[in-house]
Amino acid sequence: MPKLWSDTIQAHRRDVREAIMDTAAALVAERGLLSVTMSLIAEETGIGRATLYKYFPDVEAILLAWHERQVVVHLKHLTELRDRGGEARERLEAVLETFALISYEHHGTELSALLHRGERINRAQHQLTRLIRGLLAEAAKSGDVRDDVPPEELARYCLHALTTASGLPSKAAVRRLVTVILAGLRNRR
Repeated sequence: MPKLWSDTIQAHRRDVREAIMDTAAALVAERGLLSVTMSLIAEETGIGRATLYKYFPDVEAILLAWHERQVVVHLKHLTELRDRGGEARERLEAVLETFALISYEHHGTELSALLHRGERINRAQHQLTRLIRGLLAEAAKSGDVRDDVPPEELARYCLHALTTASGLPSKAAVRRLVTVILAGLRNRR
């Protein structure tokens, strides 16, 4: 098979898979988790049910794949914030605020209860902990962050505190939460 043909088929399959995931997530947001069926997803995506089953065995598998894609996008964005130029303190603040806003905007639904479990979420949390731990260690070296608590403990503190953003009433409240967390991290010397 020519490479162009192979690439075209792979691109088509990727596009169909993406469309299925996006449609399923939109339907769940619109109608609720229990109202979404494979038939409905196939109809809304514009494909046959048999085609849909070639890609995913059930609604949960679609939603798990969609969520994994979202997690990858979020981690990539947070990594870009960590790696941009500037002082560690500023990059830490950007990462913490962005993660808090992600928690605020994407949690607290029946869908999040289904998706926020399992080994892939544990891996993502470990990546995020390492990312924040590295920024904290860098900021501690420059004297901006306290060094009397190990960066690993501070990173876990930050993540646990930031997950409460999902229950806050506004983005302003999320930003206040980040301000309080940053105040707790500040070097007191």
